[in-house]
Amino acid sequence: MADEISDNAHHILVVDDDLRIADLLSRYLRSNGFRVSSTNDAAQARHAMTHLSFDLIILDVMMPGESGIEFARSLRKTNSIPIIMLTARAEGDQRIEGLESGVDDYMTKPFEPRELLLRIKNILRRLKEKPRQALTDNIQFGDYSFHISRGELSKNGEPVKITEKERELLKLFAQNPGKAIPRHELAFGKVVSDRTIDVQITRLRQKIEKDPKAPAYLQTVRGKGYILHLH
Repeated sequence: MADEISDNAHHILVVDDDLRIADLLSRYLRSNGFRVSSTNDAAQARHAMTHLSFDLIILDVMMPGESGIEFARSLRKTNSIPIIMLTARAEGDQRIEGLESGVDDYMTKPFEPRELLLRIKNILRRLKEKPRQALTDNIQFGDYSFHISRGELSKNGEPVKITEKERELLKLFAQNPGKAIPRHELAFGKVVSDRTIDVQITRLRQKIEKDPKAPAYLQTVRGKGYILHLH
């Protein structure tokens, strides 16, 4: 295992309920210079992604609760992070379903770790070579600044305390500035009423608007949802 891993090393998230495989993968990737975090299901992965920034996800298909395919499909609505999917089954239909969910590559267990390493490096190299479209990682609106990967909101350089739900909403809006986001996407796959979403938006407005009742930034788009304007 490498003695030291650079803070600038790529950070990989391993999501697999098989603790033995998750541990082996984590140790192997660290020995090859990657930073690695490991979770055992989709819920833990979502929680990790609200606190940390990752460069690639290695995702198991068969997990308790939300499957890897369901998680990938949900993630692709708001996030383009590369995903390599792992499965213990080799059926063509499942492979196709995985690719249709938006994953970048697919490997069947058992696999050769060196091949996985090669695929990871190839994906990361392609990303580096690809011109960035990009949204900056830090957006500005009025006196406010929001750092997307860290999930930190500040006003005139001073931190503003926000809840996990507010952070989740801000990340989605920040990744889609000037785009109307429908209420069902703001539910992040959960079954909640429109009223619940409206209340969450109202609370967020109270933290980022001078006049929450006449919002300048987080505005309602009648019949569509909400939109964040950067001006």
